[in-house]
Amino acid sequence: MSLRSKSLRSNIFYKNLSHLMVGVAASSVLFLTACNDSSSSKIDAKTVETAADLSVFEGCYTVSHDEPAQIKVSQQGGSWVMQMKEPASAKRVWDDAEPLEVIESSDIPKFFSIDPDNVDAVIGRPDRVLVLAHVKPVYANIDPLLDSEYLSYIYKGANTIYRVECDDVNTDILANPHANIIIDNVNDSV
Repeated sequence: MSLRSKSLRSNIFYKNLSHLMVGVAASSVLFLTACNDSSSSKIDAKTVETAADLSVFEGCYTVSHDEPAQIKVSQQGGSWVMQMKEPASAKRVWDDAEPLEVIESSDIPKFFSIDPDNVDAVIGRPDRVLVLAHVKPVYANIDPLLDSEYLSYIYKGANTIYRVECDDVNTDILANPHANIIIDNVNDSV
């Protein structure tokens, strides 16, 4: 085999290899461009972020285990609403439904001193006078400061609240529970 034929074969081989490399590079660029479509990534991230399971809020709540329900969260007409228990003097048990809306996880620090990664859903009134958060059960089990999976923010104050059975009994939540207590002087009973 002559030197010229070896050289000719090498040139043909390198030309084909060059075409192959250009084709691979072009395919890679197209593939990466298709995978890096930022507009579809934003849509998917937004969908995932707003897909919080708000059904965890459906039910009634109170500030203590041994008190009747004071707040009721339900779904009415496809929207989430809250109602407060009326005083005993009212002709109804629950007040008019107030709308609730999903609150973005980036806003959690405005209401609660908890890492947003430990919260799976937040809902609140549009005026933000009342905000409810559902803490992930795993986190609620390991944080000694939480004795409930539910947090409430009511006009500049945050605390845990408890999910209780809903009832249809009027309760005067504005009444002073200590109004009728008489404390005798211990020394007078001798």
